[in-house]
Amino acid sequence: MAVRKDYYEVLGVPHDATTEEIKKAFRRLAFESHPDRNPEDGAAERFKEINEAYEVLGDTNKRAQYDRREYWGDGRGFAGFDDFVSDLGDIFEAFFGGAAATRSRSRAPRPGADLGCEATVTFEEAAFGCEKRIEVVRAETCSFCRGRGSEPGRRPLTCPSCNGMGEVRRVQQSLFGRFVNVVVCERCHGEGTIVARACNKCRGTGRERRSCTLKVKIPAGVDDGSQVCLRGEGEAGVWGGPPGDLYCTVSVQKHKLFERDGNNVLFELPLNFAQAALGDEVEVPTLDGLEVVGISPGTQTGEVLRLKGKGIPFLHRAGRGDQLIKIRVVTPEELSEEQRRLFVELSRTLGQAKAGGRGGRGLFGRIRKTSTED
Repeated sequence: MAVRKDYYEVLGVPHDATTEEIKKAFRRLAFESHPDRNPEDGAAERFKEINEAYEVLGDTNKRAQYDRREYWGDGRGFAGFDDFVSDLGDIFEAFFGGAAATRSRSRAPRPGADLGCEATVTFEEAAFGCEKRIEVVRAETCSFCRGRGSEPGRRPLTCPSCNGMGEVRRVQQSLFGRFVNVVVCERCHGEGTIVARACNKCRGTGRERRSCTLKVKIPAGVDDGSQVCLRGEGEAGVWGGPPGDLYCTVSVQKHKLFERDGNNVLFELPLNFAQAALGDEVEVPTLDGLEVVGISPGTQTGEVLRLKGKGIPFLHRAGRGDQLIKIRVVTPEELSEEQRRLFVELSRTLGQAKAGGRGGRGLFGRIRKTSTED
């Protein structure tokens, strides 16, 4: 009896995974387990299993039916019906071979596989967009035989074993009577034709692996891990099927000054005691260049200034985030004799600081709006 598979385990996701998490897991596993990348035994079966799991979990209705079946009782009540259908299918396949379905699949156009790649961009390139060149190795239609699999000028011949049917019928005698067993033709593998002389370039497969350079347009505002889809840039289809797609994952390098929080840019500004106490005007780096920012007298460590519209552009709409400037008052580690004397004198006049003063407010409760207009 067949054992029902845990499709969540096949894709390596939890039972409460979102649709997007399931899709990402499928793309990663399909790319890693594709038979063209893994010629060893079992790769094709693993790839088929991954696709089977995604066909169910990637569809909202099918997933709901699967989950209901999963959690009924001990999970075996519904599985028993699956086993019955599976065994019944084995019986039909034993007598009739299932050749018609196999032949139909082999004859029908099949889309090419999707591929994945990675593009590394700088912090600024992710913010404002850019164009990158990437190298991709993929299966393409053979340039010599144009996908026919035979030498140019030589047409495929009708298979003499099955007379072009793609299947062979055999009569078998059993306890139940005579049965016609239909099996896939071993000579043409269900195609109905054979190649008289295989193409020397692709060895009769109709496809060849080639390396190509593609341009990828990275849109402004992408974040680390975002994907850009290049339609039709995956592997070539089979029997006239459409090509697959290429999914380019964006990897954003860290910046030495800035951090990203959504569409806001975070920057830490160090000030000395005099600047914080007396106020000042300082130049602050932004994605657009240097900006002059006014420091109010009595500024405390942890206060945040806001530069409107100086952050990351929004990905799917107009506008930009802000730049948040966190103040950090720096305590000097070394003092000259004169500086020490002045600090001692200042300490006498200031007295001891009281707890719960201005510095006790929350970090983002102390955000100030700073105009960048001239």
